[in-house]
Amino acid sequence: METITTDICIIGAGPVGLFAVFEAGLLKMRCHLVDVLPQVGGQLSEIYPQKPIYDIPGFPTVNAQELVDNLMEQIAPFHPTFSLGERVEQLHQLDDDSFIIQTNEGTEVNCKAVVIAGGLGCFEPRKPAIDRLEEFEGKGVAYMIRNPEAYRNKRVVLSGGGDSALDWTIFLANIASEVTLVHRGDTFRGAPDSADKVFDLAASGHINLVLQSHITGINGNGHLQEINIIDHDKNKASIEADHLIPLYGLTPKLGPIADWGLNIDKSAIEVNTFDYSTNVPGIYAIGDINTYPGKLKLILCGFHEAALMVQSAFKHVYPEQKLSFKYTTVYGVTAF
Repeated sequence: METITTDICIIGAGPVGLFAVFEAGLLKMRCHLVDVLPQVGGQLSEIYPQKPIYDIPGFPTVNAQELVDNLMEQIAPFHPTFSLGERVEQLHQLDDDSFIIQTNEGTEVNCKAVVIAGGLGCFEPRKPAIDRLEEFEGKGVAYMIRNPEAYRNKRVVLSGGGDSALDWTIFLANIASEVTLVHRGDTFRGAPDSADKVFDLAASGHINLVLQSHITGINGNGHLQEINIIDHDKNKASIEADHLIPLYGLTPKLGPIADWGLNIDKSAIEVNTFDYSTNVPGIYAIGDINTYPGKLKLILCGFHEAALMVQSAFKHVYPEQKLSFKYTTVYGVTAF
């Protein structure tokens, strides 16, 4: 079991959570971030990494993944730590009003303030209607790729038509012994450049591309061995495979946070707009996961919420210290 001690534990490593690290770093507060996804960036990295964003000040347009990369560069001087691919399960408040957060992987985070920046909540994979799918979870079926090396020299089947399916098909083409992409349509929703690369890989024989088809069932003896598909003309076929990775996007759910005694309104956490605190002292909520009169679910608004939240969190973490806020040009950006 790993135990981490920090000033602030931020649940959610999306753009708003990352910017909160910057604001906290200016006040010399340490941050640890926990996210169920295997990489930082939240929805931006997982669902639409190539999507252009137009409402970030100073950027007429910025690619979603580029924004995440810039935020990571911005917070690098403050050395935040991360627990990625881990789901927050429990929260306990200690006698000194600090908190212990526990994840499904056994990680414990001891912190003085908790910031919930989980976007729309804890993401869970959308599972397609495939016979025996759940039976083979962890036995060849996975919904996220956490360690690409696990697929080296293996026969891998991916299904889906978005950016994740395209990007992982391209990546695994150089790792797996055989890669097959199954898609219901004949065109893709993902970035055109990625789609072109997939078509080129198929034309050169580096991958198998099965279009206008979908997976109906899977078979195996203790581990996945075979995948059954059917095309639009009702023709059936089977594919030998070691792994199946359905990539149909993610469904947001509030998850265990719903049991923490917070005031909840329609799956969103109610906050005080003075500092985006919740009804539990020491717990804050910023970004799409919170709600208040006039709420706008914009990244820009989340950045604003993070800036105000950190001012209050400092006073909660260090009640004996006087906070004298200055412009960043006065602070400078220096490491701890």
